[in-house]
Amino acid sequence: MDLKQLECFVRVVEFGSVTRAAITLNLSQPVVSRHVRQLEVELKEHLLERNGRGVIPTDAGKRLLERGRGILHQVRLARQEIEDLRGSPAGKVVVGMPPSVGKSLTVDLVSDFRAGFPRASLGVVEALTVSMYEWLLLGRLDFALLYNPPVTQQAAYEHVWSEDLYLIGSRGLDGKPMPASVKMRELANYPLITPGQPNAIRNLLDVQCARLGVPLSVALEVDAIESLLDLVDRGMGYAVLSRNAIYGRAHRPNLHASRIVSPSLTSQLVIATVSQRPLTRLAQATIDLIRKRIQGGVLAGDGKRDAPRGRA
Repeated sequence: MDLKQLECFVRVVEFGSVTRAAITLNLSQPVVSRHVRQLEVELKEHLLERNGRGVIPTDAGKRLLERGRGILHQVRLARQEIEDLRGSPAGKVVVGMPPSVGKSLTVDLVSDFRAGFPRASLGVVEALTVSMYEWLLLGRLDFALLYNPPVTQQAAYEHVWSEDLYLIGSRGLDGKPMPASVKMRELANYPLITPGQPNAIRNLLDVQCARLGVPLSVALEVDAIESLLDLVDRGMGYAVLSRNAIYGRAHRPNLHASRIVSPSLTSQLVIATVSQRPLTRLAQATIDLIRKRIQGGVLAGDGKRDAPRGRA
């Protein structure tokens, strides 16, 4: 399998167009089409099909797309490691982080990165933990900040932050103000709007409440946090999130957070890497930047930094 063929195929799928892929790759359209066709002949499978808006992958194409992205990423890493030997870190590093963390961290990280590594480029992907964990294993991310990831031998975790979860609402029950705290057993009284499974915070909430025999009333399942908070703001239910989710949101002044107590519900943020995939010098240096920012208090709210730098 030729890497140029694979790259042409991946770019065509990502852009949904041979023409746009050709422009990005600085190749002619016939050359891109020929590379993709040669790949189809080699694999003895149709990888693309046309619709009214361009091209989309077939089932075989979808499988190759995920693997192909990982292969191209690994080739990029190999080139980067060799370039690193010639001086300051170069190449590209891609980091994943939850939207609530990205809101507080991304701007500072980009600023630090550009100042420290002028020859390198940084990609930041914001998504939920479940998606980022999968992308990490596939090689699309160099490392990721994850909330409460699954225990596995495939990944190594460094705990960097802990934060309590809160019940978030625009008003309390019966129109009263939101209380300062809510016992976990009292969550059964609140209609909740939560992300659907699989989701890191939803899983933590389900497991802890099941352990205490607390029946949850899930009124709505909404994965997009901004939409979820909009619904909470309109009084259609309550959310269980970190206070960071509403920190600094002047456009939602009606939202208030009640700490969950007896027992508290705590979410763990970790830096996740793949156990059998060595980090490039650039990736390790980027982790150092993130660690320093977190230790400096860039994450707002009631979080707690973890003193040790061990692996889980």
